Amino acid sequence: VQLQASGGGLVQAGGSLRLSCEASGGGRTFNNYAMGWFRQAPGKEREFTATISWSGTRTDYSDSVKGRFTISRDSAKNTVYLQMNSLKSEDTAVYYCALLRPLRNWGSRDPLDYESWGQGTLVTVSS
Repeated sequence: VQLQASGGGLVQAGGSLRLSCEASGGGRTFNNYAMGWFRQAPGKEREFTATISWSGTRTDYSDSVKGRFTISRDSAKNTVYLQMNSLKSEDTAVYYCALLRPLRNWGSRDPLDYESWGQGTLVTVSS
């Protein structure tokens, strides 16, 4: 499966953006697996941002985005979303979506437990 992230851009602090991650291609069935969003700021390691279970009933967030970001999925569209509100300058990063590897524990925050990384979409928050 291939993942395509989109929706990034330039926004002022306090603003909102919605990122999308669309799955396509064969291989693993997208709707059977948990998905994660990660981000990587310049000069920093990739860090966990949010994850959602295959059913969409469970979600988890990093402390830095909890209460401001919302992850969701639309199985009919093979798409996972990340709604980002009250954006801060420290949210500036390239955002990536990925698929949780088979047999990995749901809720994992380790990038090594994920695969099929999309190309990333840049979010820039100006203060």
